[in-house]
Amino acid sequence: MKTVAILSNKFMPLFLFILAVILLVIPTAAKLQQGSSVSSDMIRVFSIDGAIGPATSDYLQRGLAEASEEGIYMAIITMDTPGGLDLAMRDIIQAILESEIPVATYVYPQGSRAASAGTYILYASHVAAMAPATNLGAATPVQIGLPSMPGQTPEESDTPEFSQSDETGSTAMERKIMNDATAYIKGLAELRGRNAEWAVSAVTDAATLPGSEALAMNVIDIVAEDLDDLLLQMDGLEVMVDGRLMVLATAGKVLQIDSPDWRSQFLKVITDPNLILILGMLGAYGLIIEFYNPGFGFAGVTGAICLFLAAYGLQLLPINYAGLGLIIFGLILIIAEAFIPSFGILGIGGITSFVIGSIILVDTELGVYRVSLPMISAVITAAALLLIMTMRIFVRVRRQAPVSGIQMFVGQTGESIDNFTDSGMVKVEGELWQAVTDTPLQKGDKVKIKAVNGLELVVTKA
Repeated sequence: MKTVAILSNKFMPLFLFILAVILLVIPTAAKLQQGSSVSSDMIRVFSIDGAIGPATSDYLQRGLAEASEEGIYMAIITMDTPGGLDLAMRDIIQAILESEIPVATYVYPQGSRAASAGTYILYASHVAAMAPATNLGAATPVQIGLPSMPGQTPEESDTPEFSQSDETGSTAMERKIMNDATAYIKGLAELRGRNAEWAVSAVTDAATLPGSEALAMNVIDIVAEDLDDLLLQMDGLEVMVDGRLMVLATAGKVLQIDSPDWRSQFLKVITDPNLILILGMLGAYGLIIEFYNPGFGFAGVTGAICLFLAAYGLQLLPINYAGLGLIIFGLILIIAEAFIPSFGILGIGGITSFVIGSIILVDTELGVYRVSLPMISAVITAAALLLIMTMRIFVRVRRQAPVSGIQMFVGQTGESIDNFTDSGMVKVEGELWQAVTDTPLQKGDKVKIKAVNGLELVVTKA
């Protein structure tokens, strides 16, 4: 077993290196092979399905850049989203605005929506289209937890300028966020020649529109039944792309569906706050087990990997650092309870801190990017069970009789080797010990040890 452990530790870095090379080379080779068969007759179709986050942003930014490099004629983004994170939305919009090929955003299939962040992306696209029975709007920003406005410091949010409310009950910080969002979508509307007045109402009043009304109000350009219908209606449409006027010729173009690759799928998984919470717990306990019982290193390596993955996921999300600090402090208290038993005081305090931190960890109103209460309950239940087990083990150890040292003599029997009334010598397990007694003893009497006082035994006649 020792040889196996040595070999495993020796070749583990080589194995991880080979695995990393395979994960990097295979997708790259697939992209090169795919790129060799593309031409300007192709239109690449991307998809936004669900909340917009770091994974969606990375997927679209890389996809649009690769489409431009490969000579793809145009990109279409099909969309069905309830909204998403502000930073991810802005990255996507920036990629659309800087794109060298036209980008059409299509709210599709029927029954889909482009709410909140989706409305901004729709306004930013060269062509805005919707399928029947779809809607857009409700783009009012909602701020939860610590402020996350770019450039704002925590000290700013505590000043009277940012904390005072106006006659509507809004604070200066809320008005600042609202004004920023209003100016942003108004600028996008003016850039694309769309209805700026309704865009502002979508932000300030959470206004919404179905596809037919959006077309009539110049909010979108096209209402299309499906992708083929969209291509027919876009044909001959004039758009400004990268500062130049372009007349679209989409009739007869070939649609190429682009599905999220392994990197996008990985980012989608790793930015799940529930998984981040689990990885953080596994990482912390893995390192504790490794330090407490060093050996093969599996627990330590696994714990370190889990912590790095959790840290990577956290830096992609809008984190409330007060929540993160409470979670870390809670873990420290829970772990301390296992090593420094305090009869539950540290453990209960750690669980309370962990729960509060988990609830406010992610600074967003989107439920998909917040830690779910069932997950918090499950993690806390596991921590509470661990705390109870630790306390029971501690109590059991306290009740056990000593098994080593001089204290182990308490309760045992020996033999007096002298006649004495106060102090004398007794033999215990073949050893001679100085003893004191409160009853006279004769040579050969059996004695029972009641206590140990330094190096002196307190005995009585058995």
